[in-house]
Amino acid sequence: MAEPRKIIIDGLEIEVDPNLTLIQACEQVGIEIPRFCYHERLSIAGNCRMCLVEVVGGPPKPAASCAMQVKDLRPGPEGQPPQIKTNSAMVKKAREGVMEFLLINHPLDCPICDQGGECDLQDQAMAYGIDFSRYREPKRATEDLNLGPLVETHMTRCISCTRCVRFTTEVAGIHQMGQTGRGEDAEITSYLDQTLSSNLQGNIIDLCPVGALVSKPYAFTARPWELSKTETIDVMDALGSNIRVDTKGREVMRILPRNHDGVNEEWINDKTRFVWDGLRRQRLDKPYIRENGKLRAATWPEALAAAASAMQGKRVAGLIGDLVPVEAAFSLKQLIVDGLGGRVECRTDGAKLPIGNRSAYAGTARIEDIDNAEMIQLIGTNPRDEAPVLNSRIRAAWARGAQIGLVGEPVDLTYEYAHVGTDRAALESLSDREISQDTRDKPTLVIVGQGAIQGADGEAVLAHAMKLVENTNSKLLILHTAAARVGAMDVGAATHGGLEAALDEAEVVFNLGADEVEIADGPFVIYQGSHGDRGAHRADVILPGACYTEENGLFVNTEGRPQLALRANFAPGEAKENWAILRALSAEMDAKLPWDSMAALRRALIEAAPHLAQVDQVPENEWQPIKAKKPGSGNFTYAIRDFYLTNPIARSSPLMGELSAMAAARKQQPMAAE
Repeated sequence: MAEPRKIIIDGLEIEVDPNLTLIQACEQVGIEIPRFCYHERLSIAGNCRMCLVEVVGGPPKPAASCAMQVKDLRPGPEGQPPQIKTNSAMVKKAREGVMEFLLINHPLDCPICDQGGECDLQDQAMAYGIDFSRYREPKRATEDLNLGPLVETHMTRCISCTRCVRFTTEVAGIHQMGQTGRGEDAEITSYLDQTLSSNLQGNIIDLCPVGALVSKPYAFTARPWELSKTETIDVMDALGSNIRVDTKGREVMRILPRNHDGVNEEWINDKTRFVWDGLRRQRLDKPYIRENGKLRAATWPEALAAAASAMQGKRVAGLIGDLVPVEAAFSLKQLIVDGLGGRVECRTDGAKLPIGNRSAYAGTARIEDIDNAEMIQLIGTNPRDEAPVLNSRIRAAWARGAQIGLVGEPVDLTYEYAHVGTDRAALESLSDREISQDTRDKPTLVIVGQGAIQGADGEAVLAHAMKLVENTNSKLLILHTAAARVGAMDVGAATHGGLEAALDEAEVVFNLGADEVEIADGPFVIYQGSHGDRGAHRADVILPGACYTEENGLFVNTEGRPQLALRANFAPGEAKENWAILRALSAEMDAKLPWDSMAALRRALIEAAPHLAQVDQVPENEWQPIKAKKPGSGNFTYAIRDFYLTNPIARSSPLMGELSAMAAARKQQPMAAE
């Protein structure tokens, strides 16, 4: 950091980093500067001119505070610190002029605009504008764009701040939007009328300071002041993005990102943002029992009695799905393993994550270590599909000069990388390579995907990845695809030998939301979950549970950070919270779990895994390398084949189905006309 420099802002003398822009320096002392085009995470455009300030002793006109750095200011004639005024008559007149200019062509759509009530243009027109316009000519109109099923456009409202163009180019890594024309003819457009192909495109809705880009599924359904807002955690991938769920009555109306610099910054992927229409479809809202091959609706006492009698005295296996909070996984483990002597398994995709070795299943790196890394090695992972927000962070590191390597099938990651190879032999030679001291001194990150460790030789692959970490003196990040996985591993909900060993000779399978597993004919199946997906079709007893917006729960993200998800709405019909169902079932079986409340359950949970008490902190994991064995042969495959249809909520969403079909159509090679 450079030597701090003294400046005077509105009569207040402060010391700031000379590399800061004036708008950032003003924010440090709590002075708000209005802006439309400036955004902390995007490059500086300097084209809206709303952030004008007066530089005393400078040119006789205001300066754009987003585009001028503190080090560019000249001291006073006698060496006094440079002086800036943010509330002088010159600044006030300039802001009024800019606002009048911006409103020349802006339509009076506020009563029907979805941005109404949370619009930067409305707020700043009230705070900094004037109550009349000298413009009497007809307003300009432009045609709306078709950007796809997610983003609705009203381009007549556009003020050409170019935030959407900069986001799609710099963060999302696609080059489909830009600005054409000059002056009055300038307009934001997509090249060749393409729809957007990024799975981060929904973020331009949040970035747009006016109502030019709004959410197409949410359009005309609610006003911001009608909504109840709940801060919670996303479970669509294992990143643990911080989100806000907005509800109206019992229904989720939209999902928005919350800022968390250590996890998702302020972005979320499109599945997280738009999956809410799947929350209300194909829901299990009452218990069911299968009789004579058909499911019939039942009461809770009937269903619990049927499940309890089926489990009594039998060999029971418990499966833990990808969206299960830690409390439910812990309750199931206590009920089946400690109460019945059965087995439970959370690694339902076959990932060979070692039990009890947190450095091998949660890694030793933080997500924010990507920001400072100079070398990043990806092994068997396609982060663009497995964690799009994390991929945008890797792209930002690449843009700053980081070198990226990939072992796996070549894919479009939105940035350049060195393709080291596609198979296990490439990883083996990489981990055995002589590493120079110069390379060992660079901040390096090794990211291992679930696709790399799902085969029979998964542990050997992980061992070689850990050997590479030691050789390069780097940190390890295990990139999970299931939000529930790390938390379930933390409470020991896994069986030596994996899924096959857990299901071996099982007479009863208790399926807690594991919808991606095929259960063979034979065992009696009890399914507890929120949606009528594959697990419910195979079930003999169905216990309807709450989904992630409908219960309080703890989730541990891919870096091992425990985070609290809070209930935003209530489960439909007779569906109950997952931990409460398991507690009621244990009482029915005379193996009562020793808690009657979430607070008591969490006390027992923290006693079993003390680090789970450190909410929103990443515990340090003791490095425990695995002894390297010879891995098998063959190319690495990726864990996710269809980004939009990875869980039962997404598969219940018509919008996700449409996006999946569009993505599949884009992958097909266009045929030349004969």
